[in-house]
Amino acid sequence: MIHTVKPGETLTQISRDYRTPLTAIISANPMINPNVIYPGQSIMIPGFPDPHTLPYQIEVSINNRWLRLLRDGVLQKQYPIAVGRILFETPIGNFIVINKAPDPGGPFGTMWMSLSKQHYGIHGTNDPSSIGQAVSRGCIRMYNQDVEELASIIPIGTPVSIHP
Repeated sequence: MIHTVKPGETLTQISRDYRTPLTAIISANPMINPNVIYPGQSIMIPGFPDPHTLPYQIEVSINNRWLRLLRDGVLQKQYPIAVGRILFETPIGNFIVINKAPDPGGPFGTMWMSLSKQHYGIHGTNDPSSIGQAVSRGCIRMYNQDVEELASIIPIGTPVSIHP
């Protein structure tokens, strides 16, 4: 998996976002100076497949409050979602699913899927009436049955594109 450095990112933050040890990233990128990275630079993140080799992609529209599952670019299913509220906006950009955790408990419903941005994920909810609203702390909420279905289909490394 190749990560393209964004303005303001540090190698330490990239390590946290992918939950990958900094030493592993440095070892996978022997030609980079870990103290000097720059926007646009490509960094290999070990342990994840190349997203271009996976058949699935996820597209999220914050304004329309839907999540679409695509397979080889063809729409398979669209799900209703809840998104971040004011001061806790859902991040815009391109990420990947880096892990799945069934039964995380609390407000996260029956499934949690971490995104490659620290503290953000796609998860279920213990408040189904929140779906369709801007109420979360930036995560993407889904009905429990929907997030379980999605998690059963997509592999780790699936790309997630979030836009307004």
